[in-house]
Amino acid sequence: MSIPPPPALVLASTSSFRRELLARLGLLFQVAAPVCDETPCPGEAPKALALRLSEAKARAVFAANPRQFANALIIGSDQVAACKGKLYGKPGNHTAAAAQLREISGQRVDFFTGLCLLDTRGEKKEKEAKTKGVAHLASVSTRVTFRALSAREIESYLAREPAYDCAGSAKSEGLGIALIAKMEGSDPNALVGLPLIALCDLLRAAGVAVL
Repeated sequence: MSIPPPPALVLASTSSFRRELLARLGLLFQVAAPVCDETPCPGEAPKALALRLSEAKARAVFAANPRQFANALIIGSDQVAACKGKLYGKPGNHTAAAAQLREISGQRVDFFTGLCLLDTRGEKKEKEAKTKGVAHLASVSTRVTFRALSAREIESYLAREPAYDCAGSAKSEGLGIALIAKMEGSDPNALVGLPLIALCDLLRAAGVAVL
């Protein structure tokens, strides 16, 4: 009886920071870019949005490469920031980033990081029907208190670190740490974009030896 090959580990992300975080575990993995709509649904809660998008990214990668990743564990992750009932995603440009930082200046902001491990092992095509893999989800929240920021500080920060691809416009792993007064959370990696403690739990449950 033949032993099935080990599943491929795939990171569904274009983020260099998520790649660097996953590389810390010393596991071999591939990277694939997900293509999916990240628009929030009306009234969607930030935690629910982060979880939905993390799963959507993993499923988008599988859907685009069903044969290549038919025996894989696909990792998807997404982050949403919320302050006073308003959601903050990736600003995309300087004007939006500066506006985000002005609004969260001196405020407490909750960052919700969603994580999905999509298990596609055993997936096979049968006529028109095809199973979609089993999604295992986790969510990690981090509360960040921002310093009161002057207009000069905001412009100086964005000139040196244009964080247009970060929810809340602050890269805590870089110069963005200078914007922060306090952080409260169970996993410092979650704020960067990939909660490694929760990921290790999901990988072990899937039979992957992290150590």
